[in-house]
Formats: sequence, structure tokens, C-alpha cells
Amino acid sequence: MNYIEKERNIINKTRIPNTIQSLKNDFTALGVKKGDILLVHSSLSQLGWTVGGSISVIDALIGVIEIKGTLIMPAFSSGNTDPKGWQYPPVPKEWYQIIREQMPPFHVDKAPTRGMGSIAETFRKYPGVLRSNHPVSSFSAWGKYAQYITQDHNLQYDLGEGSPLARIYELDGRVLLLGVDHSSNTSIHLAEYRSEYKEKYYKPQGSSILVENERQWAQWEELNMITDDFESLGREFETRVGIVPKKVGLAEARLFSQRDLVDFAVDWIRKNRLQ
Repeated sequence: MNYIEKERNIINKTRIPNTIQSLKNDFTALGVKKGDILLVHSSLSQLGWTVGGSISVIDALIGVIEIKGTLIMPAFSSGNTDPKGWQYPPVPKEWYQIIREQMPPFHVDKAPTRGMGSIAETFRKYPGVLRSNHPVSSFSAWGKYAQYITQDHNLQYDLGEGSPLARIYELDGRVLLLGVDHSSNTSIHLAEYRSEYKEKYYKPQGSSILVENERQWAQWEELNMITDDFESLGREFETRVGIVPKKVGLAEARLFSQRDLVDFAVDWIRKNRLQ
């Protein structure tokens, strides 16, 4: 399906277009409030047709949380990794060394997101947004705690201690799943780092980075992450804490404490990844 057909389908299922004001009303009804520290995972297409697209969604969120709030989104750039591990799609083995030697170094302003959706990609380029300096698992943030959340992003423990996820946990932030399910819920990765389970191991990873303005191919060990059970974990968490999804536009939206999720997930992973 090309983008014209995709947009036509969105128009056809939308009765009234979303606007900044209607989205602000929906976010407020969901429970988003002034001063929130909010990690957002999103899908624009699930909202229905929106006047102004991604810009309106971001402006609506900022309009609700205001300057004392903090808005965070993932800005992952998985194309800058060791090609040996690529699966979606794989590349020929004879390309591996060429890619390692020629991949442009990660730059917070230049590197696009990959697979994060148009809202996250638009947000990373927004005025006042800071981005953490991790070549693969960076986050973008705006607002009161943006600098604290994005500074000194640990290279090896990219989604563990020393990551923006851990700082959101410290600040008792919240997670908004906007038109996506728990398979997109990156905070569960923090729980993976904090839990012990069978087949937990670290694997080699590499990226092109800048060190004192010189390009280098950096190598480190990263956690082998498992996402196959995230949706089951998330459903059990929702049942436990009584989350009832609400609508933002046409999208199902879920809002919850990141700390509650991570604490639940640490225990759930330990109990359920036994086989």
C-alpha cells in the first residue's frame, strides 16, 4: 500500500478530523496533566486523520503538560549497528566490512530515527528538544527534565542503568501508549536489565561514532533483548492495576506509571522466563 492509499483509508475511517484542541481534550480526559513527565510511544495513523499531522499531536501534548512538564520519545537509529545482526532485512555477508568502515558516525542532529513513526521523527527535530548521545538507542526530550534525562547515556547499558529509561524511573514518570501496544513499550527493557532469567546474556554490538571529532567503530556488549512476551506481560499488568484504555482520536490510548510497570515486569520476567 502506497502512502496515498494509506491516507485515503485513514480519511475514510475518520468522521471528524483531529485538531490540536480536540487532541488536548482527549489527552486531558485520559489523565495527562500539567507537569507530567511523559514517555510517549505512538502511531499517527491509528489516531485517524489529523489536521497538521504529527505537529498537532506534539503541540497538543506540550500544550497539556506545559513548560513544567517533560515530554520524551524514543529516537532509535538501528541502522547504525553491526550489519552481522541485521534481519529486517539482512544484507550479504560480503557487505559487512564495507558497512563497518563506511557508516557515517552518529550525530544527534543528523541521524534519523528508524521504525519509530512520524511523531517521534518530527519530535526529535522540534525547537528546544535534546537528544541523548547513544548511536542506537537514543531518546529525545523536551521540557523541565530534558537535560537530566538525555545526558551521559550509557553506551553498554543502553536501556538499563544510566539510560533515559532509568532516569524516567527515578523521576516517577509516566508512559503513554498512543495507538500502539506493549510490544512498543521500551520501559519493559529496563525491567529486563533489572531481572534475572534463563537465557539472559549479552552479545557483541557495534556502531560508528565520533570520538574527539574522529570517526571510530565502537564495540560493546549489549543485552540480548526478548520482546515476544511483552504483550502478555502488558496485559497482565493492565489487569493488575486496573488500566482501562480510552480513545484519543480513533486510537486506543493507555496511560500508566512507568515505575509501577517496571517493578511489575521485573517480577513477571523472573517468574515467567523459566523455560
